[in-house]
Amino acid sequence: MARRPPRGTDAGKGKLIGHARLDPESGPGSGDGRAGRVGLERLGARQGDGAVPAPGDVTTPGPVEPSGPAAGGGDATGGKEPGDRSGAVPGGAPPPAVRPPGRRARRRRRSTGERVIRWVALVVALVLVLSGSVYGYLWYRLGQIKSVKCSACAVAAPGGAYNVLIVGSDSRAGDTGAAAKAFGSASQVGGQRSDTIKILHVDPATNSARLLSIPRDTYVALSGMPSGTGLATDNKINTAFNSGPIPLIQTIENTFGIPINHFVITSFNGVIDLVRAVGGITLDFPYPVRDNDAGNNNSGLNITHSGCQTLNGTMALALARSRYYEYEVRPGYWEYDGTGDLGRIQRQNAIIEAVIDQVKSSYNPLKVNAFLSSVVHDITKDTAMSTSMMISLVQRYHAFSGSDLQTFTLPTLGASSDAAGSVEVVEQPAANQVINQFLGKSPNAVVTPPLDAYGSPVTVPSTTTTTPSTPGGAGQSTPTTAVPGTGSFNPTPC
Repeated sequence: MARRPPRGTDAGKGKLIGHARLDPESGPGSGDGRAGRVGLERLGARQGDGAVPAPGDVTTPGPVEPSGPAAGGGDATGGKEPGDRSGAVPGGAPPPAVRPPGRRARRRRRSTGERVIRWVALVVALVLVLSGSVYGYLWYRLGQIKSVKCSACAVAAPGGAYNVLIVGSDSRAGDTGAAAKAFGSASQVGGQRSDTIKILHVDPATNSARLLSIPRDTYVALSGMPSGTGLATDNKINTAFNSGPIPLIQTIENTFGIPINHFVITSFNGVIDLVRAVGGITLDFPYPVRDNDAGNNNSGLNITHSGCQTLNGTMALALARSRYYEYEVRPGYWEYDGTGDLGRIQRQNAIIEAVIDQVKSSYNPLKVNAFLSSVVHDITKDTAMSTSMMISLVQRYHAFSGSDLQTFTLPTLGASSDAAGSVEVVEQPAANQVINQFLGKSPNAVVTPPLDAYGSPVTVPSTTTTTPSTPGGAGQSTPTTAVPGTGSFNPTPC
């Protein structure tokens, strides 16, 4: 142990320890030697060639001199000597420890786990902020869709399955430029008809969706038509849309027993803008195809070579509208698709599938913004379809590809009617079987059955099943499972 200098010597006088100077006057007899010693102990600093007094070295204080004015030997500063630099107040707490110069306080280093937790919390916060912003923007955009009250729509049970009528209107209102040139202006083609009739069945319980297509030329007895329209009651089903969605909804419910809870209407421009917003769609054409009505290309469809190729909005609409679809099986030899509306429905479904797949494969905020800003002004919906319901539909469609969407077509046969021209007559009982499968249950009671070519109601035959006694024996034939309108000549998504 280092020895303390003898009392009364100047050894170590004025030594600097850390930032504090030790004066010999602050030793015994000064009145605060203990404070100085405690301060040294707290500092714990090196003092060069001196030594810090050990805890065991007790210094006996000298006589305590009176302090204060009454003693006449001090001032009002509490008896501190002029040379006292210890900073201690007599009888008070020891002075604070002073950090040596050039040394910073060491902060406790966070462990790897703590740093990971902090970064995870930051990322989660950013995700929540961004998600809220995207959700809010989606809400704002969908809120711009025009809404119309639906007096004929049925009210779905909370959390239960519901049906959405999707109508592609052939109205030319607002068409200008290339669209008017390709499909005619409002002055050339007046009124509106449902060019496409589809019903989307959504079941939240099974998180599934199914799509049923009804041929536009299906021969039915129209319901809910206002007086003075001049339209025959026995007519093609698309004629009901001439007076808006309400008569079409009533006709579907009365003819097929399918309740409609909501509707969405899109125009020709909506299809063009939809495909344009996703950057085009890719379809694989087995053959070159065209639209040919006795030498007239009514829809504008013209695909000159086979294979996968990208379609813009105008050509996609031309494909969807083509009713005189031809395909070139070999150079100069063209075959006609005799399935009419049924084949056209399959091509429309291929377009829908390609759009869904394109949206899913390129899902990003910029594409979503372009998609929404392009289509919101081409769509009309019912007021009961809330924004949250539309967002839910968007999320459901994003959850699976177009090929996972179950599609059905109402079975019909082409016929000629004296009153309505070329029509599609509903096949029974095949139609009822498809509707049961589409809804997952039996439809409601039919009020006005569909019509045959002569305008008579098409009745549903009794469904008795006979089991053959021997293999190949007599019995009820099994309905064909082939999808109407399908063929190797139709394009498919690449």
